[in-house]
Amino acid sequence: MKARFHIVDVFAERPYAGNPLAVVVGGNLSDEAMQQVAAEANYSETTFIGSTPEPDGGYRVRLFTPAREIAFAGHPILGTAWVIRHHLAPTPAASVQLNLAVGPVPVSFESTAADGEVAWFRAPPVTAGPTCARERMAKALGLAIGDMDARAPVQQFAAGTAAMIVPLRSLDALKRGRLDLAAYAVLLSEGFPPLTYLFCGETREPGNHLSARFFFEAHGVREDPATGNGAAFLGAYLLQHKLLPEAELCLRIEQGHEVRRPSLVRLRARMADGSSEIHVGGKVIATVSGELL
Repeated sequence: MKARFHIVDVFAERPYAGNPLAVVVGGNLSDEAMQQVAAEANYSETTFIGSTPEPDGGYRVRLFTPAREIAFAGHPILGTAWVIRHHLAPTPAASVQLNLAVGPVPVSFESTAADGEVAWFRAPPVTAGPTCARERMAKALGLAIGDMDARAPVQQFAAGTAAMIVPLRSLDALKRGRLDLAAYAVLLSEGFPPLTYLFCGETREPGNHLSARFFFEAHGVREDPATGNGAAFLGAYLLQHKLLPEAELCLRIEQGHEVRRPSLVRLRARMADGSSEIHVGGKVIATVSGELL
C-alpha cells in the first residue's frame, strides 16, 4: 500500500496561515525514507503514523525535521491527531492518543460556536534548566539590554527538546529580534540550545494576551510560524516566575506575523498537586491530500 499524506495548517485561523505540517500515513517506510520525505517536504516537522492503532488504542507517531528525528514538538501533535480523527478513526472521537518517543500524549477536541473545533494536547512534564545572563542573550539576538524584561530571567526549559525562554519589554523589541548564530556560538558551546522563544505582553490584536517569536537552527536560522512546545515551555516559565497574577492561566498567544503566516496559540496552565499542568491548543485546517509516488 502506498503512503498517503495530508498537509494541514496548525494554529491557523484561516487557510495558508499557522504552521504547516505534512502527515504521512502508512507505507511501511524505512528510517532513511522517512528522513528523505521530511527533507523533501522541508517543513519544520513531518510526521509518520501507522494506519491502525496499537494495542493500547494509541497511534505510533514519529517526528522528523528536515535534518533529524526528534522526540517532541507541539504543532505536529495537534495536526497529526486531527488527521487521525478525520481520516483514520472509524468515527470522530473526542480524544486521540499519540504514542511518541516521550511517551503517550493525549489530544482532545473541543467545539464551540465562537471558536469552532480546537485541538488540545497536554504537555509532557516540563523541566526548568539553567539561566543565561540577559546581556549575553540580548547580544545574540541583536537587542539592547534595555529591551529585556528584567522581571524574570532568560532560562532554558525542556520536554524532549529544549529552548531558551526570553522575556522582552515591548512588541517593538520583539519585531527587531534576530538570532545571530555567530554571536550565539559561545552560548552554544556552553550547552544552551540554539532555539529561542521570545515573548512580550504587547499584542497586535486586542483580544490576545501575548506576542511571541521562535527562532531555531536548521541548516541556517529559521523562524517558526507557531510553536506548540515553546508555548508549553512558556506555560511552565510563567507559573514558575509568576509574571501574570492569575493562578490559572488561559492565554491567546499571537505569532508568525513576521513570516507572513499569522498564528494563534491557545495556552492553559496551572499548578495541580505541586506540579504544572499545561495544555496547548489550536485550530487545524487541511489544505492538501495526496499519495507518495
